[in-house]
Amino acid sequence: MNNFDYDKTVALVCDTLVKAGSTFREDKKEAYRNAIKNEDNEKAKWVLETVLENAEAAEKNHSPLCDDTGIPHIVLEVGEDAAVSGRMLDAIKEGVAQGLRKLPGRPMGIMGDDSQRLDQSGGLNPDSAGVEPAPILLRKCKENVVRLHIMMFGGGPAIRAKTYRVFHKHDTQVVLDEIVKWATEGVAQLGCSPCTLAIGIGRSHFEAASMMLQAQVDGRYDVQSDMERQITERVNAADIGPLGLHGKTSVLATFLKVGPQRASGVRIVCVRPTCCFEPRIATVEL
Repeated sequence: MNNFDYDKTVALVCDTLVKAGSTFREDKKEAYRNAIKNEDNEKAKWVLETVLENAEAAEKNHSPLCDDTGIPHIVLEVGEDAAVSGRMLDAIKEGVAQGLRKLPGRPMGIMGDDSQRLDQSGGLNPDSAGVEPAPILLRKCKENVVRLHIMMFGGGPAIRAKTYRVFHKHDTQVVLDEIVKWATEGVAQLGCSPCTLAIGIGRSHFEAASMMLQAQVDGRYDVQSDMERQITERVNAADIGPLGLHGKTSVLATFLKVGPQRASGVRIVCVRPTCCFEPRIATVEL
């Protein structure tokens, strides 16, 4: 790319990662305000107010929303006549590393060979940038740009997430019932609720997980489909509440993305009950 500016791209990615780790989008802030207004449980209302106050302080100070600063997950959108070079990918990787140091990210990277990384015997990398990003997910966009979305994924939601098959029995409701069951169990065990449920449905475990990522990129708190609304309302009816203290808001919203499906008796579903600070996401055009 003749006009590609490596240093500018690094700086843009760095700032975007810091924003992802320290800022709520405006539609998410409004979702919290609405939940506070509608909550009758005083303990639950206090949790919602405290989370929002924390987010406002983090945004003001450009500091992490949570001490679990997260693992960078990236979705890269490319327009029809736009181009991504290897040098741009290098700039993105360097920008992520600089952003992790600037945020700062919590040092969580494990050093060593495959076995040492599995059993954690290789020791902790003291560099925040040792937390390498997950593989980049690439998709096409209508605008003729290269657009980068950075999401910071915490450990709690990963522990409570589930990707598995559902026998659909030629009935969408069967799939939704299973999602509600998984989500209710996950939210109850998570602790750091209210959640945003991120859900992907695909033909394979990889595709379902990629749909879950894209659901977070495309989802909005002020726009919910009928299926998203049903899932949210049914999980909220379980009366788990913020931090498990009961109340009306166990889930702020559901972000659901359904990918292509195959002629088969199963659907592969990925459900991630994100924590009260997720999705931690920011976007930039490169």
